Amino acid sequence: MVDDITRTAGIDTGKDRLDVAVHGWGGPFAVENTPAGWQSLADRLSHEGAQRVGIEASGSYERGVARHLQAAGFTVVVLQPLQVRAFAKLHLRRAKSDRIDALLIAACTHVLDPRQTKPADPRLDGLSDQLTFVEQVEADIARLKTRLEHIRDERLRDIVIADIKRLRARRADELRRLIAALRSHADLAGRFDLMLSVPGIGERTALALVLRMPELGRVSREQAAALAGLAPFVQQSGRWTGETRIAGGRGRLRRSLYAAALPAAFRWNPALKALYRRLVERGKAHTVAVVACARQLLVFANTVVARGTPWTERPLTP
Repeated sequence: MVDDITRTAGIDTGKDRLDVAVHGWGGPFAVENTPAGWQSLADRLSHEGAQRVGIEASGSYERGVARHLQAAGFTVVVLQPLQVRAFAKLHLRRAKSDRIDALLIAACTHVLDPRQTKPADPRLDGLSDQLTFVEQVEADIARLKTRLEHIRDERLRDIVIADIKRLRARRADELRRLIAALRSHADLAGRFDLMLSVPGIGERTALALVLRMPELGRVSREQAAALAGLAPFVQQSGRWTGETRIAGGRGRLRRSLYAAALPAAFRWNPALKALYRRLVERGKAHTVAVVACARQLLVFANTVVARGTPWTERPLTP
């Protein structure tokens, strides 16, 4: 049961400003998204008796205020945009502004069961930033490889090839640094090794799973798939049936899982090879089959972390 006595606040985060509302208490107000603004916010929330604060994930703009409020003794709940949108639809809220969003987040936080929330791990911030940098380097490499396909001049090709070689060396070096930093934390290293035990999950994918989905091992297979944006959503009404699609979720994690599922379904993981073949034989498109394999790879990772034991060749079921 949600404690109705606990006063909750909601924060809509912008790059420079935080719009804040306390559920059932006065009107929204705003502070700067700076250390001085965070302290002012903490003082005002304490004065108004707020104990639990909800804040919608917005890239990295919410990190500073979330950490500051946690250190000040508040319970901070980071909400996924999908949760806030679903709550808005449930209450037929269509109007949108920063002030309205703050009120909505406060109300959504108020009805959440606090037992289903866990404070964010501050160690993951810096590690996630390092992984994002690696992903950006990978995107640069992909762009250069595409550019190379259209260059015929040998001198220009040599320039692009040298740039690709340099970026690949940087990617490898940054991955080594990131893995070393992660392994300095025994619990994160344990999760990392459990995921590496799954055929088809290499270091790059295991990093994405550990850092992008700390909930693994504590959620159901369906919840994990929804968080990653790999859950199939059926579109059906009466006699009309639309295409089943995936949507939302954590895009960077989803792309990492898809990239891992492609070779795993053809070479590394017997269970995924069988799944891919079965789906294609039933007439499913290649992309649909690979997405299903990515979803199953996530299920395997969730299972080994929940059990605390490495992968075995027996079929795994949560």
